[in-house]
Amino acid sequence: MLIWFVVTYLLISLAIGLIAATRVHNAKDFAVAGRHLPLPIVMATVFATWFGAETVLGISATFVKEGLRGVVADPFGSSLCLILAGLFFARKLYRMNLLTIGDYYRLRYNRTVEVLCSLAIVASYLGWVSAQIKALGLVFFVVSGGAVSQPLGMVLGAAIVLTYTTFGGMFSIAILDFIQMTVVMAGMLYIGYVIAGMTGGVGVVVAHAADSGKLDFFPEAKAVAWIPFIGAWITMMLGSIPQQDVFQRITSAKDEKTAVRGSVLGGSIYFFFAFVPMFLAYAATLVDPKVFTALIDKDSQLVLPTLILQHTPLLAQVVFFGALLSAIMSCSSATLLAPSVAFSENIIRNIRPGMSDRAFLRTMRVVLVCFTLIVLLFALNTSASIFKMVENAYKITLVSAFFPLFLGLYWKRATTQGALTGIAAGFFTWILLEFFGTNNEVWLPQLLGFAAAGAGMIAGSLSPQVVGRPTPLHPETHAPHAHASSLTHHVPATGHHHPGARPPER
Repeated sequence: MLIWFVVTYLLISLAIGLIAATRVHNAKDFAVAGRHLPLPIVMATVFATWFGAETVLGISATFVKEGLRGVVADPFGSSLCLILAGLFFARKLYRMNLLTIGDYYRLRYNRTVEVLCSLAIVASYLGWVSAQIKALGLVFFVVSGGAVSQPLGMVLGAAIVLTYTTFGGMFSIAILDFIQMTVVMAGMLYIGYVIAGMTGGVGVVVAHAADSGKLDFFPEAKAVAWIPFIGAWITMMLGSIPQQDVFQRITSAKDEKTAVRGSVLGGSIYFFFAFVPMFLAYAATLVDPKVFTALIDKDSQLVLPTLILQHTPLLAQVVFFGALLSAIMSCSSATLLAPSVAFSENIIRNIRPGMSDRAFLRTMRVVLVCFTLIVLLFALNTSASIFKMVENAYKITLVSAFFPLFLGLYWKRATTQGALTGIAAGFFTWILLEFFGTNNEVWLPQLLGFAAAGAGMIAGSLSPQVVGRPTPLHPETHAPHAHASSLTHHVPATGHHHPGARPPER
């Protein structure tokens, strides 16, 4: 009975996504939903940025094993990422009217910085999206009672998400995000109510977690404890700011005020709702301590699904797995679209700059299919946990793309030479330590790479300029469409608009 409910839900979601796809008429609709989304939908899409497999299955499992300290990266770092993106980046980036975050690097610096940062951004999605696909396989395996293997479940899940994303792009994603996040929030609250009744109430679970030390957040006052703690926090908090999915959700808003509010409110709601799966997973250890303690050691990602299947009625099972599928599908669809749009706009258009809008839309769809196949192969051949796959995803953007974005917006003296120096210093410091360094659990490779990137960019910008200094870009002083991408279809103030033309390189 449960599997048929799940299949029906998936078919309904697919139908809604395909219906929404009829509103997609050009590349701008496909990439950023035409920049027409109201506040409730922007909040839902921002919330869906993070509320996926890692939140329901990964964070909850990690919390049961390691407590709050183990989840400093997510939800603490990830929710702050969305809030900081709204407060300090959304307004400036929205006014530029760009298609991708990579366009910013070209306008502020040059094409080389654009390509390097875009490649780093695209690469970061491999682990993130693979985690979502892996979770889809796990869900199909659990609800089918093992009849559908995890690899087959991954293939089926990827095919469903790919179908509506390929046709509808960001517009289908936005509509489904709003519907699916409503299901997630209502479903998780209902399940929390059911499970709380089994344990004697929320207070009993929280008190037990506190007595067990699971609610201790800050590490002991030692450098060897604080340095990796901070490193894990900033990897997600800052490394995920220069991301295409965060950028496209913010810039899909109907105006800049909606972009700011949607990001801050969506990030805040995510932070509070991320504690619901943690509560459910820990409550499982009180419902049946022997079974779930053993399961934590074997495969902690199965704690929540097993709790729901073995200890709740059919209605609760339908609600939980419907909410879980909603979360994973919403998260995976946008994170499949984001790198595909970025690669098409910032890599392929540099090779074929004269593409028409129709040809570019077709290119984005082809790249989306290819990226999905790569992600699926990676997910089928990795043994990493969902939480670790997500946690590791943003190391490369932390050491490569953050400082060129942040200092480019807030430091007038930032130069192209500085950006290139920072990218090289950060990337090579990180990659050499990651693969050839010692197993130092204190000075994390990405933390040292982050420091090297900042120092390299400042030093490169202040040194005598070998690479030409660009004209500083001040978004707040430009009209909204002064640096529009070729896909915005706004006629420049002077001259004639050519559909295949791109903003000039600085």
